[in-house]
Amino acid sequence: MKKSFVFWVEEYFYNPNLFQQILSIVFLPLSLIYCVLMWLRFKSKNTQDFGVKIVSVGNLSVGGSGKTPLVSALALRYEDAAIVLRGYGRDSKGLYVVKDKESILQDVNVSGDEAMIYSRKLPGTIVIVSEDRKKGISKAKEMGAKIVFLDDAYSKHDIKKLDLLIDVKSKNNSCFPSGPFRERLWSGKNAMVLEEGMDFKRVVEVKDATPKMSLVTAIARPQRLDAYLPRVISKNYFEDHHSFIKSELEDVLKKDASDSLLVTYKDFVKVESFGLPLSLLDLHVEVKEEVFELIGNYGS
Repeated sequence: MKKSFVFWVEEYFYNPNLFQQILSIVFLPLSLIYCVLMWLRFKSKNTQDFGVKIVSVGNLSVGGSGKTPLVSALALRYEDAAIVLRGYGRDSKGLYVVKDKESILQDVNVSGDEAMIYSRKLPGTIVIVSEDRKKGISKAKEMGAKIVFLDDAYSKHDIKKLDLLIDVKSKNNSCFPSGPFRERLWSGKNAMVLEEGMDFKRVVEVKDATPKMSLVTAIARPQRLDAYLPRVISKNYFEDHHSFIKSELEDVLKKDASDSLLVTYKDFVKVESFGLPLSLLDLHVEVKEEVFELIGNYGS
């Protein structure tokens, strides 16, 4: 039931059918109220300067935008970098240092999938999960970070930062609940919109490929993967941040008589311990130098 609802909402926001388009129009008055409230919230905030360079990477709309590989590519460039994120989908609450500059200190249940990706892919970077981003920033600074990347923190208007926003295409450009937009690009924000293909590009490598692979993934809007997929026997979609159990993956292997499960890194960090045959759809991002120049000039 939950899975069906999640996919229905994604369709409603990004590729609505006729009924969903009508429903979106019905919700327009609520969207106007919501958007005004978000603007008032933005105007009511006073920014706090933490004395360290802070860059937030995210998007204005609900759902995934592929920000994790972009954050990884940016953080990889800098020494003394830290990533602070909420840790959505984790089985813990509060602040945890998932990784210091040398070692991974938590497991994926405590960290959440995205924080574990950063921890595995960025050996010299501090990774902290905290619902309170301010506490996370203060901890990162205490640990020696000179630049802090916030994962999806545009709405934290009380933090002095540079906002990098991934442009997400949608047939519906309204605010929630009529459309997918959580906020607008408010006048006065220090922000830049990045467009895939112009400011950055994705590069995909399939590791440990087998002749017969079944795609299994739990990311938002999984159809985004279609452009990068090799030939697969089936596509098995789960809701974003789904916590897999071994038996449901074994069922896919058995049903398809496949040689391996093709997973993204976000899925891999949650299922590698199951001991099942896995192929990895490993994605990284190449970023134009102009983006790094923008970050370098920020605050200088």
